[in-house]
Amino acid sequence: MVTSGHPPTPRRKFTAMALAVTAALGLAGGVLAAVPALSAPSASAATTAETPWSFPGRGATVPFTEVEAENAATNGTVVGSDRVYTHLPSEASGRRAVTLSGAGKYVEFTLPKAANAMSVRYSVPDGANGAGITTPVDLIVNGTKLKDLSLTSKYSWYYGGYPFSNNPGDGNPHHFYDETRTMFGSTLAAGAKVRIQTSGSTTAAVTVDLADFEAVPAPIGQPAGSLSVDSFGAAKNSSADSTAAFQAAVDAGKAQNKVVYIPQGTYTLYGHVIVDGVTLAGAGPWYSVLTGRDPNNRSRAAGIYGKYVADGGPSQNVTLKDFAIIGEITERVDADQVNGLGGAMSNSTVDDLWIQHTKVGAWMDGPMDHFTIKNSRILDQTADGVNFHTGVTNSTVTNTFVRNTGDDGLASWPENKPNVNDSFTHDTVVAPVLANNIVTYGGRDFTISDNVVSDTVTNGGGIHVANRYPGVNSGSGTAVAGTVTVARNALLRAGNSDYNWHFGVGALWFDGLNEAINATVNVTDSDIIDSSYEAIQFIEGGATHTVNFTNVNVAGTGTYMIQAQAGATTTFTGVTASYIGAGVDIHNCVGGSFAPTYGSGNSGWSLSSTVCTGQWPDPNYIYPGGDGTTPPPTDPPPTCQPGSGDLARGKAVTASSHTQNYVETNAVDGDANSYWESANNTFPQRITVDLCASTSVGRVVLKLPPSSAWATRTQTLSILGSADGSSYTTLAGSRGVTFDPSSGNTATVSFTAAKTRYVRVEITANTGWPAGQLSEFEVYAS
Repeated sequence: MVTSGHPPTPRRKFTAMALAVTAALGLAGGVLAAVPALSAPSASAATTAETPWSFPGRGATVPFTEVEAENAATNGTVVGSDRVYTHLPSEASGRRAVTLSGAGKYVEFTLPKAANAMSVRYSVPDGANGAGITTPVDLIVNGTKLKDLSLTSKYSWYYGGYPFSNNPGDGNPHHFYDETRTMFGSTLAAGAKVRIQTSGSTTAAVTVDLADFEAVPAPIGQPAGSLSVDSFGAAKNSSADSTAAFQAAVDAGKAQNKVVYIPQGTYTLYGHVIVDGVTLAGAGPWYSVLTGRDPNNRSRAAGIYGKYVADGGPSQNVTLKDFAIIGEITERVDADQVNGLGGAMSNSTVDDLWIQHTKVGAWMDGPMDHFTIKNSRILDQTADGVNFHTGVTNSTVTNTFVRNTGDDGLASWPENKPNVNDSFTHDTVVAPVLANNIVTYGGRDFTISDNVVSDTVTNGGGIHVANRYPGVNSGSGTAVAGTVTVARNALLRAGNSDYNWHFGVGALWFDGLNEAINATVNVTDSDIIDSSYEAIQFIEGGATHTVNFTNVNVAGTGTYMIQAQAGATTTFTGVTASYIGAGVDIHNCVGGSFAPTYGSGNSGWSLSSTVCTGQWPDPNYIYPGGDGTTPPPTDPPPTCQPGSGDLARGKAVTASSHTQNYVETNAVDGDANSYWESANNTFPQRITVDLCASTSVGRVVLKLPPSSAWATRTQTLSILGSADGSSYTTLAGSRGVTFDPSSGNTATVSFTAAKTRYVRVEITANTGWPAGQLSEFEVYAS
């Protein structure tokens, strides 16, 4: 928030591990220079965690496919998992990344789909006295260098407490990551190897978080009858200021009722282009780029703005589509109007924009009505991703991807005029460095639905409903009111520690600081997975009336299921819980003012499991800065259900090793074409699945890929079981198990029925390859 202008029931719940998606797309391109032969890749030591893409039907539908660096082949060092603010891994997607320190270190992605472009999220150390540094790395495709990638800390690394600084002496470093994008000129086929590798020219350690790969379509040509900004003097691929030329073009477009076209190229703007009654369209966000900042007045920078009401606004009937605004903002000054989009626009649409390196992606100052942002990407902001600020009504952000904001990802703040009937739907919001993934600070009849939020860093939660911040009160009609719908959302690794409060903030939290929340909030059909602290929190000021939780799954918390620090009237129906880290479900020190009604269909928790320790939370979970020593737990167990049929499908799985990207989760994903392969030339090797509860089992079905390329082989193996994951007994003794392509490369091992939670396959030999190999590891009841 900036302060000026600026799976217990599969019928309804996703089993997150089963739905994990970390696929990638292939790349292609002409090679530029040969490089020496590359050493064989070694395996990442990390395990695959749930990702923002683990929840089909929720979140944004994006044109890219994401691959986490820790799940790729690497000879670098996997860092994390870690959720401690100011630690480098805490801001990584999934809380893990790979550090490449020294020449010849790499992360190599194997790409199963075709693509011609890549965006890499990375961090490099800050320079002396906070000055950014830039260093190259090699981009290598199938063993041949394609080009250099230039990585910089120019847009990252902030220090101190709010409002932050660029001075390392202020301590508390954060906002470590940035990303860069590149196209390849042609398309690589599936199976290509794309490697990011340090060289002798790389001057600093490089940490790679992930890569997004996509097949970018050809540039969109100029529409018939449209006006080109070039015809009005805009200087393509030049540092000359084209603001006046763009303004002349859009003014002419409005007067002539014609589309204004931005051709392929990069245009420098020193200030805002004011749009009204016009369509401004580009060749696509990978081709038409606006950038720039006035070197003589740092408060002026590239941006597209509607007219403010004081200047005769709001603008009407504006369409902005198919271009990028990639700014030059390297600090946060709340008074500066250096946002990607701003002002007021009614009956207007933003479609397929890429907004990066601005202060706020879109800071909208109403009154304004019927405004839509859709199909867009907002990345690497110094403050919010989007803020509906003041009098924004009947407006939405939908199907939009937001990552690495310096403040709230998507926010509504009706500071002095009501926000009414707005919505954030089908969005994916990842790793806001400060504050919340999605929040409404006040507002009437707000909808937050079908979103995925993940990896909150500090001072906020995944989803927040509150009467907070100046101007939010019922007297002005700006407070939370009516019905707030929070439906079908997935909150993954959300919530974190507030460095002022020194205790955890809930993944889903409610705050009545300014006054009590007098509204009906319906939280339905949602999953709260692997929360860093409590899953649900009520805090500050007046009570919240009423929150109805229906069909909500809580799976894994660092502390409690519920932390009641303020009164609330709540109902719980069909709410399930598992892996509550504190061992107590509810922390309540406000007594009867927290008034829950325990309805039908709840399981895994109870109202009687309540404690008041007088501290928030239990001292064992105090965040650094509270006692300065004890970090929060890093990884509560993943979603886990006993299930039926194949008991191993989608469960948590570990292995003694894996090679390249042939990770152990491939063996429980239901796809016989993907497979786990252990490190080569060493036995024994083990793969172990957690069935979540003691279960009677009597056989395992083992598979290899059915392709004819897999010749017959015999693996010598045994089946073991354990109640606690520590002490194992033999279920089926060592034997040769043959996998024959003529019978689908499938083998069954039956044994006397036994109750066990952990089932292990231990492999001591393989006639077909010097490693343990399984494409599916299925476990069935007796």
